[in-house]
Amino acid sequence: MSAPQEQKKPAAPDTVSIEVDGKPIQARKGQMIIQATDAAGIYIPRFCYHAKLPVAANCRMCLVEVEKSPKPLPACATPVAEGMKVYTRSDRARDAQKGVMEFLLINHPLDCPICDQGGECPLQDQALGYGKDYSRYEESKRVVADKDIGPLIATFMTRCIHCTRCVRFGQELAGVMEFGMLGRGEHSEIRTFLDRSVDSELSGNVIDLCPVGALTSKPFQYTARPWELSNHASISPHDCVGANINVQTLRGKVMRVLPRVNEAVNECWLADRDRFAYEGLNSDERLRVPMVHRGGQWEEVDWATALEFTVNGLQKTIAAHGAGQLGALASPTSTLEEFYLLQKLVRALGSDHVDHRLRQLDFSDDRTMPRFPSLGVPFPALEDQEAVLLIGANPRKDQPLLGLRLRKAVRYRGAQVLAVNPVDYEYTYAPAARFVGGADDMYVAVGEVLKALAAELKAPLHEANWVDALDARPHARAIAAYLARPGRKLVLLGNYAMSHPQAAGLRALAARIAAIAGATLGMLPEANSAGAWLAGCVPHRGPNGAAAREGGLGVQAMLRSPRKAYLLLGIEPELDILDAPRAAAAMDGADFVAMLSAFKPSIYRSRAVGYADVLLPIAPFSETAGTFVNAEGRRQPFEAATRPLGEARPAWKILRVLGNHLGLPGFEYTSLDEVRAELDQTIEAGALQPGAVPTPARVALSEGELARIAEVPIYAVDPIVRRAASLQKTADNPPPAARVNAAEAARRKLADGDSVDVHMAEGEARLPLVIDARVPDGCVLIPSGYPETATLGPAGPVSLERAS
Repeated sequence: MSAPQEQKKPAAPDTVSIEVDGKPIQARKGQMIIQATDAAGIYIPRFCYHAKLPVAANCRMCLVEVEKSPKPLPACATPVAEGMKVYTRSDRARDAQKGVMEFLLINHPLDCPICDQGGECPLQDQALGYGKDYSRYEESKRVVADKDIGPLIATFMTRCIHCTRCVRFGQELAGVMEFGMLGRGEHSEIRTFLDRSVDSELSGNVIDLCPVGALTSKPFQYTARPWELSNHASISPHDCVGANINVQTLRGKVMRVLPRVNEAVNECWLADRDRFAYEGLNSDERLRVPMVHRGGQWEEVDWATALEFTVNGLQKTIAAHGAGQLGALASPTSTLEEFYLLQKLVRALGSDHVDHRLRQLDFSDDRTMPRFPSLGVPFPALEDQEAVLLIGANPRKDQPLLGLRLRKAVRYRGAQVLAVNPVDYEYTYAPAARFVGGADDMYVAVGEVLKALAAELKAPLHEANWVDALDARPHARAIAAYLARPGRKLVLLGNYAMSHPQAAGLRALAARIAAIAGATLGMLPEANSAGAWLAGCVPHRGPNGAAAREGGLGVQAMLRSPRKAYLLLGIEPELDILDAPRAAAAMDGADFVAMLSAFKPSIYRSRAVGYADVLLPIAPFSETAGTFVNAEGRRQPFEAATRPLGEARPAWKILRVLGNHLGLPGFEYTSLDEVRAELDQTIEAGALQPGAVPTPARVALSEGELARIAEVPIYAVDPIVRRAASLQKTADNPPPAARVNAAEAARRKLADGDSVDVHMAEGEARLPLVIDARVPDGCVLIPSGYPETATLGPAGPVSLERAS
């Protein structure tokens, strides 16, 4: 009796069966041959094809033989069909691929020895497999002039093979078509429009996409060979995405940063800030040894002296004024473990005055906040939303990789993006409805959206307050109409909303809008702010959301009621704290200021050269191990990429040793794993419990005054980025200026480029005037994060007059 035959499982209805080089495989209907072979581990050469880009089929390197086809077909543009037989290594396919390679090399220069792409070049690799060791071409090669397209990307366009990856990336994903193909035939060139610079916040990705050495990294140019570099997996600290990166080092120095593929976080992309900020790690301003301020002079000392000086300063202040006079402020870019040990140290000394929310002004809803500010959905889910309301949010510049996902939602899924912002931000898509107004108008506009939405869905507001009395304007009704539709919806509070003078009210309004619309409420915190909340680096919460003692002061309270001693972790107060004048005044008036910093203070960048008492050199993220928690709540641990520079030490070790020297219990850690073990809990973000919605508090303006809008530009967010020389030269980092629209400038008889004196209650500054159509009437946009604007308050009346 014969053995029963094994029954074949029926194929899924959306799959087809094909055969590649004699191997049967299953492919999804609509897939291209190259997608099916990649999934099956069968390699087909390619240059123009990229899994994340639309198909162009213009390099022809992926030509394959398909049974019954009269000629080879491009695998990237030929869809699979039931019963199809494909041959990738047949004589016919190989001849076609070799012929394409010969044509590609006709004009390509033989400059591999000096090309930065050498050693990691797809053209170099495929020329070895499909090229010849001689050329039949005897004519002159064409030469293409190189273009200066900005401080980040170097061009060697004679090497270009016209794959158009750079063009398609800008057009489809980045949303800024900066590259294009000009000319015909042999005279075709990839170049920028009118030879302008490339200014997209995602522009560096074309370096990774370029399969030859036509577009390379200008900061990395001629500094090292790829095979000399050591790769270290790490996490970028500059925004709440937590992009996965490879930090490449040579002899203890960071030479380059590249994306590390993680589809759930950053896919295969990087923002320019994540890619090029490493230059700040190698800045001449790095603090290499401990320093103390004695007798009006700064002097370098050893660690024992610096630690003793710090301990004595803290103990002396506490003994004289009490533990309540100690305050601690941390940079949002610190690690989870650093946040935890800082708050543990301060609380063990008897103070709950610890915070990291340096750019927040309103803390009135602290008790009702979730365990940590969260996006509310996984990053990939942004691409599936059908309506997104952005409130005080500019994800294109603040979180570029999330801005990219929102663009994909609009472009490929027809999502409707709605916006209520203080500035008419330039998105890479057209919002379906928007409102632009100053802080006060913006707050009222969100209230109008709530009123209109409740009317649209016939939902009760459950409260009789100022919102009931509003008359919703057309913009509010348009936004409400989109939110009233069924589907996946998200209400998203951005960086400006979190720093709004009435941020608690905005959060309450947004929560009510989300509840009525059936939407998810999300927040975009700064950098590792989610980790800071989890670590207890806020005055009203302990680690993992536990309640803290009553009476702890947040950032603003510590500045309005200055402390006698401050412990600063990784911050430059006048540049990182939104209320810069109060920050500087509080530090100037303190008896003792200890700074744990990776950088020396300078007269230009920071007044800390005058008010700090001790500088303890800490290792930045590339030189220490730690954990970052992104806006999803995803914990991402990483290890050091290189040894600390000079005498710098990881901040968690310094805090541990300070705890030992201060005689505090619970600081006997021997490894970072022991610190992590105390925080090794996975907790849900929880939901915001909105309280009452405060009445709008309008800024009282006198005749001719304007209301300040303060925002932190993309390349001024933290000390590392501020010292990245190439990023500072980009179009996204213009000199700080007072920006008004043309009508406001005309009313004051001012012209673009005039030098103006800016007066506020806290101080004054002299800045150039820039006419900016994005700024609403009655407002002036003045950036924070610059020494030139550190004398100005975060909000309030501003008067402008032409400088004499």
